[in-house]
Amino acid sequence: MDVFYAVVLGMLQGITEWLPVSSSGHLAIAQNFFGLEVPIMFDIVLHFGTALAAVVFLKEEISGIFFGWFEAVKTGNFDNYGVKLSLMVVVALVPTALIGFAFKDFFESMFFEIKYVGAALIITAALLFAGERTRTIKSKKPSFLDGFVMGVFQGFAVAPGISRSGSTLAGGMLLGNEKAKIARFSFLISLPAILGAGIFEGMESASLEFIQQNLISVFVGFFVSAIVGYFSMKFLVGMIKQNKLWLFGIYCLILGMLVILA
Repeated sequence: MDVFYAVVLGMLQGITEWLPVSSSGHLAIAQNFFGLEVPIMFDIVLHFGTALAAVVFLKEEISGIFFGWFEAVKTGNFDNYGVKLSLMVVVALVPTALIGFAFKDFFESMFFEIKYVGAALIITAALLFAGERTRTIKSKKPSFLDGFVMGVFQGFAVAPGISRSGSTLAGGMLLGNEKAKIARFSFLISLPAILGAGIFEGMESASLEFIQQNLISVFVGFFVSAIVGYFSMKFLVGMIKQNKLWLFGIYCLILGMLVILA
């Protein structure tokens, strides 16, 4: 793979992983457009890059979980925010994993049926429009129920075209959560899902030879997706605070229709 394509795909992954427009859908469209036969291992590397961006962006939440458990083990009192937050993440991951495993083969087949990707983008648009119109319950904080529901939405986001951040954000907003607060929680539950799926797929994948033959391109794609991914997270939080998620919905709707028609 040329370094040029690695940069293009890395930028695309970094922009679309956290913006609610579906990174997997855009990667599938781009690979079809350029006529590339990229093994899934390269997609995994790009996802690990955006996962690194999330670790840096969510350093407060991650350190809170770490020190929360440290304090709990030290004192024997597990009633603190860091422990609760980590348990909420676990609750969210259960339905994500079950749905991902159950529909894994079907979701992977969608990469090669580009019209399905277009239809999934339209579904993402509908979720964003619905979430944006939901009234916020003031002072509401994410709960275990919120985590579970968002985990269900995240499970179906394995399908290319269904945005992971868009679907989890919509799930949280439909339950009345404040958008800015639920955005960071959405990022947090996405992080272990990305890492877990990447490790699982990497163990199954027989594409290590591709990485060895394209080592420079792989490193370039990884770091480009990480850097761009960090700034796309900051951009999304700003758009959420301005109540402009509907713009991403219009984008997904138009792109989905174009993909189906083309």
